[in-house]
Amino acid sequence: MTTRRPIRRLALRDALNFAICNRIPRRLATLAMGRISRYENRWFVAAGLALWRRCGGLDLRDAERARYASLQACFTRRLRPGARPVVGDPRRLVSPCDAIVGACGTIERGWLVQAKDSRYTLGDLLQDRELAAGYENGCFATLRLRAGMYHRFHAPHDCTVERIDYVAGDAWNVNPPALARVQRLFCRNERAVIRCRLASGALITLVPVAAILVASIRLRFVDVRLHLRYRGPNRIACDAYLGKGEEMGWFEHGSTIIALAPAGTALCPGVRPGREIRMGEALMRLDAGAVTADGDDESALRRSRRAPPSGPRRRC
Repeated sequence: MTTRRPIRRLALRDALNFAICNRIPRRLATLAMGRISRYENRWFVAAGLALWRRCGGLDLRDAERARYASLQACFTRRLRPGARPVVGDPRRLVSPCDAIVGACGTIERGWLVQAKDSRYTLGDLLQDRELAAGYENGCFATLRLRAGMYHRFHAPHDCTVERIDYVAGDAWNVNPPALARVQRLFCRNERAVIRCRLASGALITLVPVAAILVASIRLRFVDVRLHLRYRGPNRIACDAYLGKGEEMGWFEHGSTIIALAPAGTALCPGVRPGREIRMGEALMRLDAGAVTADGDDESALRRSRRAPPSGPRRRC
C-alpha cells in the first residue's frame, strides 16, 4: 500500500498539471502571455521574477545583466561572454541550447520516439517526405527548455542556413505529462524547420517547436517574427553562414528543439533521456564523411581553429 501512494500522487499531479496547462484556450492564453510579458513596470517585473525563481528554477548568475525592464527581456536574456564554452572538435555537433534531453536515438523507418509507448513520423514533423527520407538511420535528440533556462539557441556546427519552413499549428504544452497524453504532439504544434548545410554537404536540421505561452520564435537572420499570427510565406529561402556556437535565435519563453543528423551520426557518451545539457556541450558524433567532403578530419580540425565570424554573412 505504501508504495502505491507515491505513484498515485505522481499520477494525480501529472493529470492536474496537464489539465491546468492544456484544458484552457491555448492560443488565447499564449497571445495574452505575449502581451503581459512585455509589460514594463518594475514592481510587476520584480514580483514576476521572484515567483519565477521560486517555482521555475530561474537562475541569473551567468546572465549578462541583473535587471530587466520586462519579463520577456529576462526570458530572452543573453549570457556573460564565456559562460557557455563550445566544444571545438569538428567531429562533434554541439547542443544548440540549454535543455533537458528527452527521447533520443536512431531514426528507424521514419519513426521517432515522443515518450514511452508514443511515436510520431519524421515526415509529419517536417512536412517534407523527401527531407525526412534523407535521415533514415540517422540520429535525433529532443531537447526541452524549461521555463527558467536560457532561451537562446545556437548553431550546432559551422554551417549555412539554406532554408526555413514555417509550419502553423497549435500550442500544446511540451512537458512530460502532455507528451504522455497527446499523440504526435510535436507534429501538431507551431514550429520552424531550419536546414543547416555543413561544408561537406551534410544536412543538419533543427526544429524549434513552440508551446503554450511560447509560440514565438525569432531568428537573427530573418526579418520576420514566427508566431501564431504569422501568415507567411511558409517557405523562406536563406543563405546565412553561422560559426559553431553562434547565436541563431530565441524563444520568447521555453520550449523544445528537435535536432536531426544523417546516418552515421551517433549520440555522444552520456547523452541520454533526463540528462541536463548546456549549449556548446557535445551532443552527437559525426561520421568522418560528414565533416568534410573528402572525410579529411585533419583539415577540418585546422579550419575549426579559425576564429568564427562575428555575425551571419548574409541575411535572408
